Amino acid sequence: MRRTLFIIITFSFIATVSAESLPVYFGTYTRPNNGSKGIYRSTLDLETGRLSAPVLAAEVASPSFIEIHPNGKFLYAVSETGDSGTVTAFAIDPASRSLKLLNRQASRGAGPCHVSIDRAGKNVLVANYGSGSAAVIPIKSDGSLAEPTGFTQHQGSSINQSRQKGPHAHSINVSPDNRFAYVADLGIDKIMIYALDAEKGTITPAHPPSADLRPGAGPRHFVFAPDGRRAYVINELDCTITAFDYDPATGALKEIQTITTLPERFNGSNTCAELRIHPTGAFLYGSNRGHDSIAVYRTDQSSGKLTFVEHETADIKTPRNFNIDPTGRFCLVANQDGDSVVVFRIDLETGALEPAGSKVAVASPVCIRFLQTPVRILVAYYSRTGNTGSIWGEPGAAAVTGPLDPGISEAEQDAARNLGQRIATVAKNQSK
Repeated sequence: MRRTLFIIITFSFIATVSAESLPVYFGTYTRPNNGSKGIYRSTLDLETGRLSAPVLAAEVASPSFIEIHPNGKFLYAVSETGDSGTVTAFAIDPASRSLKLLNRQASRGAGPCHVSIDRAGKNVLVANYGSGSAAVIPIKSDGSLAEPTGFTQHQGSSINQSRQKGPHAHSINVSPDNRFAYVADLGIDKIMIYALDAEKGTITPAHPPSADLRPGAGPRHFVFAPDGRRAYVINELDCTITAFDYDPATGALKEIQTITTLPERFNGSNTCAELRIHPTGAFLYGSNRGHDSIAVYRTDQSSGKLTFVEHETADIKTPRNFNIDPTGRFCLVANQDGDSVVVFRIDLETGALEPAGSKVAVASPVCIRFLQTPVRILVAYYSRTGNTGSIWGEPGAAAVTGPLDPGISEAEQDAARNLGQRIATVAKNQSK
């Protein structure tokens, strides 16, 4: 008998984060007369789902995508402006949660639209939409950025003449073991696969070098399932989600399903945007701009295939981005054209969304990130018969949301490992 055990554990090394609330940051577009000045911060009440009134955390031009370092001390933002893109590094004030500018580095391309951090916390990875390229930028010990050390330029085109005349790298993500980097390129209908050397800060073509999507799909954002066995991409142009089996030995992706994000009778204009998976891995979510909805799916834990659950449309307007809080109880949706962020409660049995009654005003919000620090480790654990895995996200059934700070003491890391072993023992016993 196979049973799934979902355990969420709060383990505090130091009581610096309230157990009832979670800091959250919003990236925005700063366009003439829209009122936005950069990155805003708020707090999510984990009991009620209420967001506090957003306040300006840092003034910066069009921080359209942001990411927070695993140690919770630094935030990085792309500025989607002009032909010379930049990535900006900020230090997060531990008391006020405001942002202090550290430095900026060139993204080595035009129109940077996505930023991520490798799992060792050593490098920022950036995708340049305008020029169809990607770069790796090392992180210094103080959180500031060094000169880029890795770079790749994509080539090619596809069938949509208005959107696919050339390459358009739309996201860059790393594999669970930090050995591969995946660049979803909307312009060439490929997910490019690279071998990542986190120590050197370089990316080189893997074997195979790519996974193909059907012509005109327009791959945009990409996620791994928490157990590391499957991956998913949302396709902006043909409004679908594609599921893959993942080979950790080679980095290869093998398509197992493609499913629409839209209702059968919808005939309007639509493009897809964000893709997120629930911390339990039981549900997948994708956003529709035009239909103005979040599409909800259940994931089959044995096959990885998706089954449609519902479309949530309440108070949603151009949802360019959304995110799920680490406890898996709330989904926050950024309404780019609605100038707001709205909160939904997640039904943990079905994955369905229900308005939580919280909405805050933010001008042109386009990215949402939660602050997770090493003093508060949230562990989403899957128990499967005969395969308990490890707490570090190696092949198996475990996943860690909010990685440990590489700089914390060995004693603290040992304490966390001991906690992981206790979780694994409980899960193994209950899976029999």
